[in-house]
Amino acid sequence: MKTVGLIGKLGDQTICYQIYSHLLTQISTLNPFIKIPLNLSIHSSSSYQKKKKKPLCTAGHTSLDIYFLLCSFQMLRRSENEIKIVLTRPLSLNGELEVDYKAPNLIHRILSLFKNVRPGSDLTHFKLPPQFNVPKSHLQCYGETVYCNGSDMLRRCNQADNSLDRFMLVVAWSISTLRPLVFGVAPYNPILGETHHVSRATLNVLLEQISHHPPVSALHATDEEHNIELVWCHQCAPNFNGAWVETEVRGKRQLKLLSRGETYEMNSPNLLIKFLPLPGVDWTGNVTISCKENGLEAELRYGPKSFFGLRGSHRSVKGKVYETATKRTLFQLNGHWDRTVTAKDNNSGKSRVIYNAEEVFSGMKTPVVNDLKGVRSTESAAVWSELSEAIMSQNWEKAKEAKNAVEGKQREVLRERELKGTPWVPQHFSVTCTKDGGWECSPIQQWVPPAPIILPLS
Repeated sequence: MKTVGLIGKLGDQTICYQIYSHLLTQISTLNPFIKIPLNLSIHSSSSYQKKKKKPLCTAGHTSLDIYFLLCSFQMLRRSENEIKIVLTRPLSLNGELEVDYKAPNLIHRILSLFKNVRPGSDLTHFKLPPQFNVPKSHLQCYGETVYCNGSDMLRRCNQADNSLDRFMLVVAWSISTLRPLVFGVAPYNPILGETHHVSRATLNVLLEQISHHPPVSALHATDEEHNIELVWCHQCAPNFNGAWVETEVRGKRQLKLLSRGETYEMNSPNLLIKFLPLPGVDWTGNVTISCKENGLEAELRYGPKSFFGLRGSHRSVKGKVYETATKRTLFQLNGHWDRTVTAKDNNSGKSRVIYNAEEVFSGMKTPVVNDLKGVRSTESAAVWSELSEAIMSQNWEKAKEAKNAVEGKQREVLRERELKGTPWVPQHFSVTCTKDGGWECSPIQQWVPPAPIILPLS
């Protein structure tokens, strides 16, 4: 039944009263503090008034009454569904958010820990205070490595005609996905079902948190115009070793150059957080990049400084590119992922720069909302908006309340799901567990649709 037709043709007092009562119930549910008169005595139609008959109900309500109630209902419903979005600048080359946010000093952060811990406290459910968070989710950080860069390295991968040139471009792009981090602060842990959806020109990127315990994130990105597809599945597994924590980033990344019929598979380096003797955070470990279709592989080793910081090179990367079948080395790689990386041709002995961090990190823009109505309620920038806003204004009491609210709501939803015996199913990925306890994900859609949040190009 259409609302306009209903308002224009109401003549039955009983129907008017029923609709009026229903609207009152809905409005009071949305806003219990709104005051609406319940003792109106206007009749439902002029013809009814001309006959001077008594109303069928003691509180008669006209079409005009219902019209005003519908307006109130629509305004409240619009207010209830209104989503707040907080988007922050991408991490810069020094690991900061530049003008948006600056972490509190380390002493302040350590003191905030003591406010949450007392002698004899149960630490099994200890939650990190918001002073230790940067104002964005892990999903946003993952997404930024794909859509936030000054030079469009991903698109270049599919433009080279030579298979070796394409492989070298993929190696350079893989290095570009690393981001500097700041010791003592971390992004939010995504809640189950949280999403992040952003577009950069024709590249559409969608992420979803497909598991909370253990934390597993899935990414699907497509560029239909340039025939590129990305599928990632990440599971973080931290290991405490006394003086440091090393987080193994399990799962594989796939980059598909569809028009070339090539699939590149690669893993991620691990995250090393050192407490002693010198605190710091860095990427470390071995990364393998392979493509069966062109018979090429690359081995990269990311290295931090030594334990005492006296040996080694900060943020270094070394490696080689070789033929899979013959193991013949084609290029030697050397450099730093926050500066430049060069490739030395084993045949000619000539070297060239294949990666320049300044090009990647220069001119990065902050994402903006292009279509507020299209933003999902599960969007990271919406889920954590109150917390991000409080952190950026350094209102730590409000930040603590906002963080507790999000995490408390997640626990409540989990309890309800367990009581009903309803398993949670990801919305955008099908998920399987491997025999070795790993996770694999496949996107449900062939192409990621354009996002309501976009990255400005100029």
